Amino acid sequence: METDTISAISTPLGEGAIAIVRLSGPEAVEKTNRIFQGKHLEEVASHTIHYGKLVDPETNELVEEVMVSVMRAPKTFTREDVVEINCHGGLVSVNRVLELVLAQNVRLAEPGEFTKRAFLNGRIDLSQAEAVMDLIRAKTDRAMSIALKQMDGRLSKLIHNLRQQLLETLAQVEVNIDYPEYDDVEEMTNELMIHNTKTVHQEIERILQTAKQGKILREGLATAIVGRPNVGKSSLMNALVQENKAIVTEIPGTTRDVIEEYVNVRGVPLRLIDTAGIRETEDLVEQIGVERSRQVLQEADVILLMLNYGDELTEEDEKLFAAVQGMDVIVIVNKTDLPPRLNMDRLRQIAGEHPIVQTAITQEQGINQLETAISDIFFEGDIDAGDMTYVSNVRHVQLLKQAKQALEDATNGMEAGMPIDIVQIDVTRTWELLGEIIGDTVSDSLLDQLFSQFCLGK
Repeated sequence: METDTISAISTPLGEGAIAIVRLSGPEAVEKTNRIFQGKHLEEVASHTIHYGKLVDPETNELVEEVMVSVMRAPKTFTREDVVEINCHGGLVSVNRVLELVLAQNVRLAEPGEFTKRAFLNGRIDLSQAEAVMDLIRAKTDRAMSIALKQMDGRLSKLIHNLRQQLLETLAQVEVNIDYPEYDDVEEMTNELMIHNTKTVHQEIERILQTAKQGKILREGLATAIVGRPNVGKSSLMNALVQENKAIVTEIPGTTRDVIEEYVNVRGVPLRLIDTAGIRETEDLVEQIGVERSRQVLQEADVILLMLNYGDELTEEDEKLFAAVQGMDVIVIVNKTDLPPRLNMDRLRQIAGEHPIVQTAITQEQGINQLETAISDIFFEGDIDAGDMTYVSNVRHVQLLKQAKQALEDATNGMEAGMPIDIVQIDVTRTWELLGEIIGDTVSDSLLDQLFSQFCLGK
């Protein structure tokens, strides 16, 4: 596919040892050679790197001292000629290099355009392209492992197999309809269609069962730490993050706003939210923080409700339990190093089936038990990132749900005695929906929307 040559900075902006400016396109090597003093880049072997200097051809001014990698199509990420200019890491140096490259009639790449070209040139399919962004955004080793497997084509192969089963079914049905050699051909055709659609339906259901865990690994659990002031919410956050992100004092109401931080708990990313203590207060600023805390409760996936072992249960505590009714809650009884005043029997009665973990955060006690409780709630103690094909992308989940519904419509139609050619419409629709996941049947507008979410230079 003939395209223009594009370029962008492919490393994060800021100070560092090196920065990389990438070019891709039919004239990538020739354009770079215009500004490079060193070996003649159009004559060097593919997949080699060369030392030299970048010089502005109009002013003959030295711009940078660089190492240039030359990679010839088709054995590149985009299946086009690719050049990577390694320069000194710094805002000024890397921007000067990019400006010099763009001055050679090279276009600045759009967000995600390198990956988009890899897809359009058949290097990867759409689900693999989306996995590139999942890999970049991965916050734990498990999330990264799942993204790597999707990049390697695990989900793609599964979808291809399901589409092939449906295609073979549709073809066999067509043969049976066009060449009815037996009296019972209609019954045989219905049995074949029902059997094969149910097989694909079961596999789609199995994939969708991983969607919740996949979403958690991809986006993290919104975890709100709530409780009355001075029960140890900020201390818990600091203990999990292992940094002093929140101010910890003996003064009730110190946390005036919502503080967020990502933390890795047993391979599960938690978007940890330390909220202002929920209580009645005359302080206007604290009132705003308390109101925001109440809003956070409605958006959280899991609630860590903290109580003080050295205090009796209050009316405010019981209101908190009422506010989180029906949610996933872990009750944390903190400050167990203090003399006990909390009625544990009454607490168990109020908490119901919610797990109760006892901690003394300042003494570093109970954190392991808390992490186990978090893992148990969502993953029944563990999650297997090795053998399962997890689906976490919202677009994939919606398409799979639509495909599942189309197959159910087909099965219901057959059981209701609808003509087989009508049933085929739903089966064909399923085949098309699955194709949208890997990009076989997808619109240009959707491609533009998806790749626009990528970072510049990827």
